[in-house]
Amino acid sequence: MEKNDYLNSIYDVIYLIGCVVNDRKPDHSRIARMNQKFLYQAARKHMLTAIVDYALQSAGISDNIFRQAWARSVRKITIMEHEKGLLFQEMEKEKIWYLPLKGCIIKDLYPSVGLREMSDFDILFDKEYAQKLRDIFLKLGFSCEDFGRGAHDIYHKLPVSNFEMHTTLFSEEFNKKIYNYYNDIKLHFLKDEGNEYGYHLSNEDLYIYLTAHEYKHYVRFGTGLRSILDVYILWQKFGNQLDINYIEAEIKKLGIYDFEQKNRFLALHLFGNGKLTEEEQEMLQYIIFSGTYGTLQNRVENSVNSHGNKKIGKASFILKKIFIPMDLVKVYYPFYYRHKILLPVLVISRIGKALTVNRKKTKDTIKFLKKIK
Repeated sequence: MEKNDYLNSIYDVIYLIGCVVNDRKPDHSRIARMNQKFLYQAARKHMLTAIVDYALQSAGISDNIFRQAWARSVRKITIMEHEKGLLFQEMEKEKIWYLPLKGCIIKDLYPSVGLREMSDFDILFDKEYAQKLRDIFLKLGFSCEDFGRGAHDIYHKLPVSNFEMHTTLFSEEFNKKIYNYYNDIKLHFLKDEGNEYGYHLSNEDLYIYLTAHEYKHYVRFGTGLRSILDVYILWQKFGNQLDINYIEAEIKKLGIYDFEQKNRFLALHLFGNGKLTEEEQEMLQYIIFSGTYGTLQNRVENSVNSHGNKKIGKASFILKKIFIPMDLVKVYYPFYYRHKILLPVLVISRIGKALTVNRKKTKDTIKFLKKIK
């Protein structure tokens, strides 16, 4: 798909989503001009195929590829909700507190089941019980894909269940101010009704966390339209009830006030009246070409440009790839952090992987670095 075809199809996706979230019937004449193949590819890049199908169905148009995408989304959410219920029952028995995050909550605000496509469920829990929780997942038939490294442990179960169990929400390496704020996340917990160890966030704190999480993706790899849609859905649902003074005060503590303002008004304008400022258009272009989880090119460019001087930025990027900062070693390679005498082995191992297993990624990274002038 050429760039112009992609852009035309993305704007078709945005139009159709706007119809769904604002309860409007799509125009048949406009749908007739859409390239269904390109429309699907563009929607899929941003994990928006199910909601586009919903729009097409509302106009009386049934496309088999989109129908299948919606059915897969409903099936996945249904299965994962069942698994989540079993998991929480076991966590209650073991007296382990838990807090569902992000899509776990936001998906229920969408107009219908399955419209918010999911890759996994994110849940924060008491890290003191990480090993016990691993035992619970294994008992429930899951395999452990990653444990004891980084901010979350990863569990998978066929056919479609993926859980990221978070021990912390942000790394200190990413942003110390945001890390310190969320290091005391329990101060913002609200107790669920009907259970002993389940918690949730207020609608304000949910939005603040979503914004901080989106900011992390935006400044690193980039973020996609689904994240912007989440913001619109939340404000559409709770906007008149939200304490804007509290939100803005907390957002300022996190140091992301400018981002929150731009991001919120882009969402409200894009899926609302469709009228964007020049600055919002530029932001939208970055998001459109990022896809759901961003791109490696964004990661390289954003990292280099964050230093101001691009030569210094390039050198810093390369050195950090070879000699990982100790705060990252502590998070992602705890064994080597505990046995620092073996750090040269880690360096050699990473170089070896970069030249073999991750060879393509390494070549792409070098290509993007060369492009930065």
